[in-house]
Amino acid sequence: MRRFTTFCAVSLLLSTAAHAAPYRAEIVRDDWGIAHITGRSDADAVFGMIYAQAEDDFNRIEMNYLTSLGRLAEAEGEKALWQDLRQRLWIDPNELKADYAKSPPWLRNLMQAWAAGLNKYLADHPEVKPKVLTRFEPWMALSFSEGSIGGDISRVSLAQLQAFYERRTIAMTPEERGLVQREPTGSNGFVIAPSHSASGHPLLLINPHTSFFFRAEQQVTSRQGLNTYGAATWGQFFIYQGFNQNAGWMHTTSTADTIDEFVVTVETATGGDGWTYRYGKEQRRVTVKTVALAYRKPDGTTGSRTFNTYATHHGPVVREADGKWISAALMHRPVAALKQSFLRTKVKDLAGFLRVAELQANSSNNTLFASKTGETALLLPQFMPRRDPRFDYTKPVDGSDPATDWQGLHPLSELPQVVNPANGWTMNVNDGPWWAAGSDSPKQAAYARYFDKLGTTPRTPHAIKVLSATPKFTLDSLIAAAYDPWIPLFAEQLPELVAAQARNPSASREEAVALLAAWDHRWSLTSTETSLAVFWADALWERAAAAAGVPLAPVQQALMAQASDAEKLASLDAAITRLKEDFGSWRVPWGEINRFQRLDGAIVRTFDDAKPSIPVPFVSANWGSLASFGAQRYPGTQRYYGDYGNSFVAVVEFGPRIRARAVTAGGLSGDPASPHFNDQAPRYAEGNLREVQFYPEDLIGKSSSRKVVRGE
Repeated sequence: MRRFTTFCAVSLLLSTAAHAAPYRAEIVRDDWGIAHITGRSDADAVFGMIYAQAEDDFNRIEMNYLTSLGRLAEAEGEKALWQDLRQRLWIDPNELKADYAKSPPWLRNLMQAWAAGLNKYLADHPEVKPKVLTRFEPWMALSFSEGSIGGDISRVSLAQLQAFYERRTIAMTPEERGLVQREPTGSNGFVIAPSHSASGHPLLLINPHTSFFFRAEQQVTSRQGLNTYGAATWGQFFIYQGFNQNAGWMHTTSTADTIDEFVVTVETATGGDGWTYRYGKEQRRVTVKTVALAYRKPDGTTGSRTFNTYATHHGPVVREADGKWISAALMHRPVAALKQSFLRTKVKDLAGFLRVAELQANSSNNTLFASKTGETALLLPQFMPRRDPRFDYTKPVDGSDPATDWQGLHPLSELPQVVNPANGWTMNVNDGPWWAAGSDSPKQAAYARYFDKLGTTPRTPHAIKVLSATPKFTLDSLIAAAYDPWIPLFAEQLPELVAAQARNPSASREEAVALLAAWDHRWSLTSTETSLAVFWADALWERAAAAAGVPLAPVQQALMAQASDAEKLASLDAAITRLKEDFGSWRVPWGEINRFQRLDGAIVRTFDDAKPSIPVPFVSANWGSLASFGAQRYPGTQRYYGDYGNSFVAVVEFGPRIRARAVTAGGLSGDPASPHFNDQAPRYAEGNLREVQFYPEDLIGKSSSRKVVRGE
């Protein structure tokens, strides 16, 4: 005991001394403006990491924390109150402050360094005027501790939340109802084992599909063993998708069910004091919490609203259906999530990664993993509630029945996973794990339904095809696989369109159908077939959505396939008409339509046909393209402009020395005046990945700037 007490005292002294000493970090920017940060300690590195992020795009950092803290309305006005309320149902600043105080010293040191880095940036740049957050406090880092595309909280409907708490009907938007075509949320991850690598070293593809400019590309190094490179979500102090000198990790949005809804019947409590709900044979009290929110008025002054919010033991009440209240249960483990997010960036092998995963604070992501020792793996989210298989948790379950409660978490050993498969490759494209490694995949029948809600995606057969076609991969052939131009959904659906024309011949569309019939279903800049097929699919999607009135994304292939001959042919007629109206002919090369454009650093972007843009050959992942470019027309445009899909793409080889290539959408900086605002756009559009400068010697003669930043 005495030895342990002495150790704790020394550790506390060291951690206190580390905090008292000034932070010092060196920031070297390479010829693409990418920051390579080094520090003596992890805290120094975090200080420099977040300072460099703020240099590149402070606006995105602040907006991420206004969102995560439930303070967006203070900048955006009253329209954002419901988004803030949704956040504050789980995120309580007082609870986060208490969590911060209870965090281990090493984690508190990192949060202190994070806040110091942001505050130092603001002090050094008085010309930068924050919308709201003029000073950052260490505990705030806990509000945004897991770097995925959209947090679990974002799945709660804002319209239904408002309808419940204002006790009135609020129409859900078409977007909330899932009736508007959107680029699939998710990513591609491939791992190649040494047996299928030409060099004998494992390879990793990192290909997140997000909104553009969602993450910063950085390298962060310290003398405490940190040396990690990749994509960090703006405002976070860990590399979310990337690699170190020993291992790499790629997260893809999982189809596992880790968020559930519970229906309860409420009654007025005895004496009219509050509410109760039935649970088994008892009546339990509904928890009431008062939430006060501030918002910006049109005249710039501050208004406020106060809400009494409700919760059952399952979680906050988020909506009402058929006179019953519905609570949402989801992961809320901010300290564990932040620990897991940072610690995994320092792992050396799969055993180390799994030790970190035992924190069980990843609820939304599958992970593709590779290590220098040749290990490859696919892991599912580690926050996996154990549930009674008799119930269908894809729908709200009866919260009055104790049998529907979550029964703790599955240990990692009970989760479907793939480790070192004999087939030599592992993948995930936001589908279930049952296709991840060919015949070496987990067997779906052995697991509960909640381990996979959706099954395959249009990219599933595409990923299997390209991974099965190459016996020995190189970095070049892995890039080629990631940008393979085949479009599976068109290969599947267009023959039915051709057959429909044969059954219902029309001279007006005969030439167009013949063109599609002869097509090899591969995108390119010069392909007029791609243009015609995309416009046809868009029109058919709109018809299917209007007819179905249900979310299409999980069932788009089936609904399109089930369309009648008349619907398929009418959609082609609509596509031909639109192409003629917008471009003067239905024979338009795809590159004339599909464009990348970045005009300013705004988060909500605008587009202009009269201003410069770059042609992009790849298409939406909705149609099965692995390289994803979610593009559409915007107000005032005829061309399609992308805003979602491939955002950061990297390939890595884990040999004696790391070899890697990468590209970021547009450029690293959010400042239009910066040379790195749009310098990577041509490479992005061509899938022409640049060499990653991972080692210090790689930067010799290639650094554009070097500075040392210090702070308290």
